[in-house]
Amino acid sequence: MSYFICPVCREKFNVTNNSCICSNNHCFDISRKGTINLLRSQKSSHGDDKIMVNARKNFLNKGYYQPLLDVLNNQTLSVASDNCTILDCGCGECWYTANIYEHLLRNGVSSNFLGIDVSKEAIMAGAGRNKALKLAVATVFDIPVADKSCDIVISLFAPFSLNEYNRILKEKGYFITAFPMEEHLWELKKAVYEKPYKNEVSDMKIEGFELIETKIINEYIELQSTEDILSLFSMTPYYYKTSKSDKEKLNNLSTLKTRIHFCSAIYRKIT
Repeated sequence: MSYFICPVCREKFNVTNNSCICSNNHCFDISRKGTINLLRSQKSSHGDDKIMVNARKNFLNKGYYQPLLDVLNNQTLSVASDNCTILDCGCGECWYTANIYEHLLRNGVSSNFLGIDVSKEAIMAGAGRNKALKLAVATVFDIPVADKSCDIVISLFAPFSLNEYNRILKEKGYFITAFPMEEHLWELKKAVYEKPYKNEVSDMKIEGFELIETKIINEYIELQSTEDILSLFSMTPYYYKTSKSDKEKLNNLSTLKTRIHFCSAIYRKIT
């Protein structure tokens, strides 16, 4: 846990009797799975619940998004160095995190691989992926790692926190991100909405970073069950903005062929 710092005073941790304790005696317990909860507020639930986490886990385990993972594996390998520190911000249940970590190892690159997510359930599920991952419940808007401590930051479909990424990345460190393009899941949206709309895509400029590489994934996947169709839809932002009657349209589908349309990009920190 030495890669994380105290979220209260920003001091380094010492690990004692399954607890992380800083020099100011702020104490955070390490779970039986080796994770730690570093959220400042514990009064209410945060992030995906267990049902949502399991749906995402089951869907991703079936390999539907393997084309995106293949690109992310290769992009991370292209900028990683041995014993580098990588942080996955908004790691969820760590399907991408664990697979990228293992891809680096297979290619002779060791790494200190960290992951944070605001969902306790997601982090607990992620701990079962690979015990080498160092995972914490935390928000991307208050990342509990030291200034200039990361060689690579990864953010996939997670909230964006430019100030924090700037703070924690080393000079000339890399930022890897993926986001949906215009026609991502177009056929799925057509099955739900009378008037579906295409996604808006930004100009891809990030202040303080230079764009190094982009890769477009534009393929079709065939969902093989109603469960998979519902799981995929529940992973999207549309799920929370869609009426119950529109959601129920998916219950009548047993298979669906839909486009996956992503962009995966590598940036390098300038300042």
